[in-house]
Amino acid sequence: MSLEAKSRWERVRAGRVRILWLVLGALLLVSALPIGLYHRQVLQLSQDKLVDTERVQQTDLTRSLAQEIQLFESNLTQQLLSERQILALTGLSDNVEDAAVEPKVTRLLEEFVYSNRSTFIYLTAVGKSGKGSTASQGNFRAEEDPFVKRALQRAFVTCMQSQQLQVVKFRSDPLALAPENRPAFVVAVPLKDVNDNFTGMLAAVVSLDSIVHRLQEASVRERTVFLVDHNGRLVAHWDTKNFVPGADVSSNSLVAQVKALPQELRNTETVRFTETDKKHPIEMIGTYSTLPEVNWAVIAQRSLDQAQTDTGVTELNQQALAFVVVVILSAILVGYFFAVGISEPIRGLAASTRAISRGEFHQRSPVRGASEISELAENFNKMAGDIEEYIERLKEAAEENRELFIGSIRMLAAAIDEKDPYTRGHSGRVAKYSTLIGQELGLSTEELDKLRIAALLHDVGKIGVEDRVLKKPGSLTPEEFGLMKQHTVKGANIMRPVSQLKEMLPGIELHHEHMDGRGYPYGLQGAQIPLMARIIGVADTLDAMTTNRPYQTAMELDYAMDRIRALTGSKFDAVVVTALESTVNTGKLRLSAVEVHV
Repeated sequence: MSLEAKSRWERVRAGRVRILWLVLGALLLVSALPIGLYHRQVLQLSQDKLVDTERVQQTDLTRSLAQEIQLFESNLTQQLLSERQILALTGLSDNVEDAAVEPKVTRLLEEFVYSNRSTFIYLTAVGKSGKGSTASQGNFRAEEDPFVKRALQRAFVTCMQSQQLQVVKFRSDPLALAPENRPAFVVAVPLKDVNDNFTGMLAAVVSLDSIVHRLQEASVRERTVFLVDHNGRLVAHWDTKNFVPGADVSSNSLVAQVKALPQELRNTETVRFTETDKKHPIEMIGTYSTLPEVNWAVIAQRSLDQAQTDTGVTELNQQALAFVVVVILSAILVGYFFAVGISEPIRGLAASTRAISRGEFHQRSPVRGASEISELAENFNKMAGDIEEYIERLKEAAEENRELFIGSIRMLAAAIDEKDPYTRGHSGRVAKYSTLIGQELGLSTEELDKLRIAALLHDVGKIGVEDRVLKKPGSLTPEEFGLMKQHTVKGANIMRPVSQLKEMLPGIELHHEHMDGRGYPYGLQGAQIPLMARIIGVADTLDAMTTNRPYQTAMELDYAMDRIRALTGSKFDAVVVTALESTVNTGKLRLSAVEVHV
C-alpha cells in the first residue's frame, strides 16, 4: 500500500472523511426519486392555486408596505418631537417669535431640515401670534401654496386647542405639491412651557417621495399599488401625473370597502371584483391592509388574467420544487448516519464560537470530525489565541491612554486652582464631593466617571478671567461679577473641541444654574438643568463655604449644610441635597485641610 493510500485509510479510520463524500452519498440516494415525480406534480396544480398565490403575494406585499409606512410615520413624528425637545431644552420654545432668539431658532430648523432633507421639505416654529421662524428645501414657500397654507392654519388651530381636544399632534389630509403633484402632508405638534401652557407650534411639510418610490418598486407585472385614506382620498400613487394626491377614488371597489371600515380597525383582506375598461369588464383581484395609526390603507390590485399569465409557470415550478424539498427531507432521514459525522464536530465548533463572542477568548474547540472540519477547528483555535493576545494588548493600551487622559485632566485642574492660592485643591474637592453624591444617587460607573471629570474641569473657564477679578480680596463690583460669570461659557468653549469631553460640557457650563431659573449663564430652571450640573453646583457651594476665601472664613460643615438646606428648591435640587446629607450623616464626606486628589 502506497504512503498516500495509507494516509487516506488512516483518516477514514479516524472518522476524518471529507465532507464531499458524505454529501455525495446522501445526494445519490435522493437524486432519482425527485426527478421522477417532478413532472407529475407540476401537472396536478390547479387554476385555483394560481389565484391563491396571487392572494398570498398581495397580502404579504400590502402588509409589508403597511409596516414600512407605519414605521416611516412613526420615525418622522419622533424626529419632530425630538426637535421640539431641543427647542425646549435650549429655552427657545417659550417665545420662538422673539426677535432675540429668532436666529437661534432658524439655525436649529435649518439644521433639522438639512439632516432630514429626504423627508422634511419645510419646517416652521411659530408663537402664539402665528409668527416665527421657518426653514425649507430649495425654493419651496409654504405661503405660496394655498393648500399647504390652509393646512398649516388648521394645524395651528388644532395645536392651540390641543389641551382641550387632547390632541398630541396634527396630521393633514393628503396634499399635492406643485408643479409635479408630489404627495405630501402637514404634521404639527404644539409647543408648551414647563406649566403645559400653549406657546406655539412646530409644524413640517413632509414629503412622501420615498413612499412613492416603494409603491413604484412594488407596482410590477401589471400590479398597481397605491395608498388611500379612510375618506376615500388618494394619498400617494406612483403615477403622479395621472393620479393626483387628494383626489376622491371612492369609485374603486377596494377603496369603497376601506371607507366603510371603522377607522380603528386593523385588517387585511383580499377580494375579487370587476372593473370596466372601455366598456369591457375586467375581473380583478385586490388586497387592502389598513393602518389605523394614520387612518390610511395600502391597496394592491391586479387583473386576474394577467396574474394567471405571469405567475402560472412560476407557481407550478414553485409547487414542484416544494414537493422535491419534501422528498429530499425524507431522503435526509436515510442519510442521517452520514450527517452524524458532521454535526457533532460542528456543534463543538459553534459552542466555541459562541464562547469567543461572549469574550471568553481562552475557549478552544476540540479537533475532531471530518478532515475539513478538523482543519477548520485547528485554524479556529489559532485565531482564538491570536485574538486573545491582541485583545490583551488593546486593553493595556486603552488603560494607559485612560490614565494619561485622567492625568492630564488632573494637571489642568491643578493649574486652574493655582491661579488663586485660596482655591488650591478646590477642583479636586468638588470632584470628590460630586462623586460621593453621585454614588448615593445610584449613578453607574460610567456616569460617575463623567461626573468626576466634569467636576475637575468645572472652573476651567477661569483661565480666561483676569487676575484682578479672580484674585480680588473683596466683594466684586457688578461689572467684575459679570466678567466672573463668563467663566462657565468660556470653560465649555475651551473644552468643546475635545470630542471625549462632549458629555461633560453640561457640568462645566451649567453648574451655576439655579432651580428657580435665577442662575447663569442661561437662566435654566428645574428639569432643564442636567443632573450632572445640579450635583456639581451643590458640591461647588459646599467647598466654597467650608474653605477660607478672601471674603469669608471657612464655615463648619454643619453650618454650611444648614445654609445649603435653606437654599433647597430655589437654588439647589432637593434630591441632590438629600444625597449630600446622606453622605455627611454616614461619614463618607469629611472635610480635610489636605488637598484632595481624585
